[in-house]
Amino acid sequence: MGLRRVALAAGAALVLAGSGACTEAVGRPSIADATRLVIGVKADQPGLGLRTEDGDFAGFDVDVALYIAEELGVPRSGVEFVGVTSQEREDVLIDGDVDLVLATYSITQLRKTVVAFGGPYYVARQDILVRAGDTTVRSVADLEGKLLCQGAGSNSANRVIEERGVDAVRIERPSYSDCIDLLAEGEVDAVSTDDLILAGYLEAAPESFHLVNAPFTSEKYGVGIAKEDIAGCEAVNRAITRMYQDGTAAWLLRKWFGDSGLDVNTSVPQFEGCT
Repeated sequence: MGLRRVALAAGAALVLAGSGACTEAVGRPSIADATRLVIGVKADQPGLGLRTEDGDFAGFDVDVALYIAEELGVPRSGVEFVGVTSQEREDVLIDGDVDLVLATYSITQLRKTVVAFGGPYYVARQDILVRAGDTTVRSVADLEGKLLCQGAGSNSANRVIEERGVDAVRIERPSYSDCIDLLAEGEVDAVSTDDLILAGYLEAAPESFHLVNAPFTSEKYGVGIAKEDIAGCEAVNRAITRMYQDGTAAWLLRKWFGDSGLDVNTSVPQFEGCT
């Protein structure tokens, strides 16, 4: 869902809330009581959510989703993963196509008007990926005049151009995998997004890319949940807390990003709250 549609959906939600019709319109059972779960994850992001050759999914987000599901009482056999793009994340939750979304889904105030978020389960930082051997980009300011690619539905280029005032040239493609292909082919100068996303691509092709390692924002990865499911959100938060307390989060971060050189954070993130 693009920003314009999110805004329209947010307006509709406010109208329903004001009329007292919101609760009657939904009536969806809480994921806290689920016996099966359909979970949306990315299908093209190495290290986070990637569709494998056998049609399964693998990555940090996938493993976190399985941990949460188990804490909710749903075994692996009861979990179905489906691939979602950045643009689809709100749609699939609002339409009830999935129960949860763990897909590098940054928590924002605008998104919280139409969906709820458990977590965050990780706080990533926005960084920059360039081609191997490129020494012209050492910080976000060096993106001035550069061709900067972002995936559709992402806010990454906005954070560079609008929030940081850096006059980069925005190039948008359907996914970050498409951006990475353009970077490898020399058709764009840089890709800037969350460091975990970039680290996954770097680990997949370390000879082709260089991570600038100059983070400039924080991105709170949340578990997307239906807007009205407060009980489910609270159950997800309890599961995430246990995941950090029992050492699973640290182990998963080492498993997927330990060779990237990324300085990962293994402390329990501060939750946003479910209301």
